[in-house]
Amino acid sequence: MNKNYKDMTVGQIVADKFDNSKVFNDFGIDFCCRGDVSLSNACNAQGIDIKDVLKKLGETEPFVDKTMDFKTWDIDLLVDFIIKHHHRYIRKNGRGIQELLNKVCDVHGNKYNSLYEVKALFDASLTDLNEHLNKEEQILFPYIYEMHEAYSSRKPLPFFHCGGVEQPIAVMMSEHDTEGSRFREISRLTNTYLAPDDACESYRLVLNQLNEFEENLHHHIHLENNIVFPAAIQIQLSFNF
Repeated sequence: MNKNYKDMTVGQIVADKFDNSKVFNDFGIDFCCRGDVSLSNACNAQGIDIKDVLKKLGETEPFVDKTMDFKTWDIDLLVDFIIKHHHRYIRKNGRGIQELLNKVCDVHGNKYNSLYEVKALFDASLTDLNEHLNKEEQILFPYIYEMHEAYSSRKPLPFFHCGGVEQPIAVMMSEHDTEGSRFREISRLTNTYLAPDDACESYRLVLNQLNEFEENLHHHIHLENNIVFPAAIQIQLSFNF
């Protein structure tokens, strides 16, 4: 640990080194949707001693490619990555999880009624996420590309019908909060994705897939809330050559 993490927000700490997200996951600290909270406040909210967290942050072992230091990437490249990796992941895997969850509900729903609540939450999430991705790809991200190109070429700030990036960013972050809340509830209902002893393989599989989906979503939201969006606002403010 080479930064004074005690004085940073949890989002900044993960942006500094994504391996730190594993520590926050272990302590139940939300670094994506609630990434603007200071580490001390996040620890207080969870009833955790900040010294324990700081100690673990100093002991993190890499679990992602070290070359992917996202905060050093140009914003257009990072947006490309989000679209081609995270957006594609949701569209590719969401429907399959939904279908498997339907089957598991048919078999186990009478005994484990909470599965129906999980299904309703995931169905709503998938519907809203698809609309969310479309808004990013059709409205916000194209303008971020334009801003980046204009700034790199020392051209004037392009016109944006929303006036500035702050408004659509605020909408995207609010929708991120909604998804974060939904998946916290899904995690609670599934006992943090732990299958009961008598669960069939399909039941276990769908819980593993839901867990992976949430982890991917956390990384996705973290990249946008804590790196892309602040960088876009900073670029907009920099159009005073």
